[in-house]
Amino acid sequence: MSGLRSASELVLSGDFSNRQRLSDLISAVYDAAIESSLWESAIERVAGFVGGAGGGLFCKDVGAVHASIPYRVGFQMPLPVALFQQIYPAAEGHFLGDLEQPIATTDLMSSGELTASELYRQWAEPQGLVDFLSAVVERSTISAAIFGVFRHQRNGVVDDHARRQMKLIAPHIRRAVLIGRMFEFKAAEVATFVDTLDGLSAGMYLVDANGRLIHANAAGHALLAESDILRCVSGRLVAREAQTDRALREVFAAAGQGDAALGTKGIAVPLSGSDGERYIAHALPLTSGARRRAGVVSTAAALFVRKASLAVPSASQAIGSAFKLTPTELRVLMAIVEVGGVPEVASAFGIADTTVRTHVTHLFEKTGTSRQADLVKLVAGYATPLAE
Repeated sequence: MSGLRSASELVLSGDFSNRQRLSDLISAVYDAAIESSLWESAIERVAGFVGGAGGGLFCKDVGAVHASIPYRVGFQMPLPVALFQQIYPAAEGHFLGDLEQPIATTDLMSSGELTASELYRQWAEPQGLVDFLSAVVERSTISAAIFGVFRHQRNGVVDDHARRQMKLIAPHIRRAVLIGRMFEFKAAEVATFVDTLDGLSAGMYLVDANGRLIHANAAGHALLAESDILRCVSGRLVAREAQTDRALREVFAAAGQGDAALGTKGIAVPLSGSDGERYIAHALPLTSGARRRAGVVSTAAALFVRKASLAVPSASQAIGSAFKLTPTELRVLMAIVEVGGVPEVASAFGIADTTVRTHVTHLFEKTGTSRQADLVKLVAGYATPLAE
C-alpha cells in the first residue's frame, strides 16, 4: 500500500507517544525470540497495537488443512477443524500471501460469505470476532507460519489503520520467529544466555556495533576456521563477499542504536561460499529488554548463521532445468523462498529493486505464475512431491 512509513521512519517522526509505543513493542517481540514464555504477552500487546481482541502464531505444512497454534491470546474456543475445512480455500490464502504483507479474511472472501459460514456462526460470532488480519512471517519449501490478529465487533472489520500497524510490526515478528526457531529458551535460563547459545547447531556470533567479535559458539568457530563465508580480521567479523560484508556492517551499526533502528529490511542476509554453498544470517539486537540483561557488556547483536537448504537437495536444479532458468534467475527464485520479497532480496544482494523485479518478471513468464507466493508454492511442490 502506498503511503506506509517504515518503522525507522516512524521512529524519526514527531509522534513521540506512537514511536515510543512501537519501540517498546519491538523490544517485547525480540525478547520473546530468546524467552518463549514471553510470546503470549508480546502477542497481546501486538494485538492492541494493531487493533484487535487477540491473536497468535499459526503454523501449517504445505498441503495440510489444519494449522497448529503454538502461541495464542484472546480466544479460548479451539478452532474446529471440520468447520475450518469449509472455508479452507479462502483461509489458505493467509498462508500464500507475500512475506510481511497484511491480508484480511475479508480480502479473501466477502463479508456475506464469511458470516454465512458455519465457522463464523459456531465459533467466531459467539466470541464477537468479525475479521482476521495476518502476515506471513516464515516460509520454507515445506511449511509456512503467519502471525494474525482477530478483530472484535468493537474493532470492526480490518481497516487501513490496522494494515499500517501490521505492516510496521510484522517484519520484527518475522525476525523473532526465525531466530526463535533455532533454539528453545526458558525464562529461568536468561542468566545463562551465552551458555545456551553455545549449544546451538547454528553458527552464532556476538558482536559490537562496529562488528568487533566478542564471542562465537563452537559452530561459529568452525565456520571461521574454514575461512570461506566468514573470517575474523583484526578482531572484526568479516564476510567473504564485499557486498555482503557491507550489509552486515549496516546491520551491526543499526543494532547498536536500538531495536527500532534495525528497521524492517534485511531480515535475512544471504551468504555464499566459494563452492556455492548457501547460508542465511539473522541478526538479533541485544541492546534492551531481557536480551540486554542476559547478554554481554558492549554487545550490540547476536548473528545466527545457518546453512540454507531445500527439503530435496536436487529441487533447485530440477526447477532450473524444467523451466530453463538462467543461473541468476534460479538464484533470485531461491532467494525469494529463503530471504523474502523483492526489496529484501535487492537489499541483501546489494542490487537495485528494478533489477530484481526484472528477474522476477522473467520467472513469472517462464513458470506461468503471476505472484511471488505462486513461485514459493512451485518450489514447495518440487520439494514435497506428494503434497497436493
